[in-house]
Amino acid sequence: MTAAPETRRRPGTRPARSGSPQKPPLKVLHVITGLGIGGAEEQLRLLVPHLREVTAGVVTLTNPGPVADALRADGVPVVHLGMRGNRDLTALPRLVRLIRRGGFDVVHTHLYRACLYGRIAARLAGVRTVVATEHSLGAAQIEGRPLSAGARALYLAGERLGTTTVAVSGTVARRLAEWGVPPSRVRVVPNGIDAARFAFDAGARQSARQRLGLAPDAYVVGGVGRLVPGKRFDTLIRAVAPLPPGVRLLLVGEGEERARLERVAGECGAAGRVVWAGAVSRGLPELLSAMDVFVSASADEAFGLAVVEALAAGLPVLYAACPALDDLPPGRAPGARRTGGTAAELTAALRAAYAARGGPRLPVPEAVRHYDIARSARQLMSLYHEASERR
Repeated sequence: MTAAPETRRRPGTRPARSGSPQKPPLKVLHVITGLGIGGAEEQLRLLVPHLREVTAGVVTLTNPGPVADALRADGVPVVHLGMRGNRDLTALPRLVRLIRRGGFDVVHTHLYRACLYGRIAARLAGVRTVVATEHSLGAAQIEGRPLSAGARALYLAGERLGTTTVAVSGTVARRLAEWGVPPSRVRVVPNGIDAARFAFDAGARQSARQRLGLAPDAYVVGGVGRLVPGKRFDTLIRAVAPLPPGVRLLLVGEGEERARLERVAGECGAAGRVVWAGAVSRGLPELLSAMDVFVSASADEAFGLAVVEALAAGLPVLYAACPALDDLPPGRAPGARRTGGTAAELTAALRAAYAARGGPRLPVPEAVRHYDIARSARQLMSLYHEASERR
């Protein structure tokens, strides 16, 4: 039997003053499908240390991965439930027992499978406050997989067992409403970043380029994300192929599409232009410093975290879809430009960026300051307390 994670008081939590009663910190258990490198996983790692007056634990259903190691290094206990697949129902009673033993006030779930099993387990364990974050609901896909009627029906059945569903953008909140989730059950708490961590560093740029074999004067186009079909890195590779010889494409990420993307690069004559950095976690700021322009070719996003991180690094950004920017008033990210999603349209936009090369890094725009991780954490803490008091 897997032991319940030993929750710890987060840094910044104040002990009660002598003679003055104070409510004990909320005990919150985060349940997530896996802790490999990905946007939702990294967001959880970044968020937990910023949640004040909370004792936090994390359960991953599968794949502890490098993000689990990073959480443990931050002092956050992590338990691997050892779930063997989507239909491994033996995981449910194990999760129920773990929640009961931990005496948690709030169960907070992340990603489709964890939201389904976590909500059920929390209810069976008697937890009354169950929050779920919807990280990856696109217009036609969820977590990179095409939506089906069955997946949608199961999602809605599980959603009713929760207290509140958190949408990471206003766009996701609207999609949830279109699915039939009552707006009164949805709260928008956007993703956040630690902007200072991504600040441009000339020394990091030089060392990253040396390590990757990129010439100091190379013009580097960057892309970040899992190598999966929805990110459309094949389109980005084809867009880079016709550009001048000194242009290189730096792809940061790993995934099921790697072999196919390598074939695409060979077929369109870009094999010698693409640098494959693999999956990285804490080394991402150095790689963004090594880039000259950032491209997000994905046509269906729930937030667009990589775009915000690139803007924090002072990069000009070309994007096909980014709710994080689209949900803000115009002018909050002057360095970002929406483009069409075809390879030809991206090529034209990259030619224009290449022609304007050579200037200093861009100032950090207002959009980046809006998506500060400390602000997101405060919103989530408010939600925890409100939901707990209602229950």
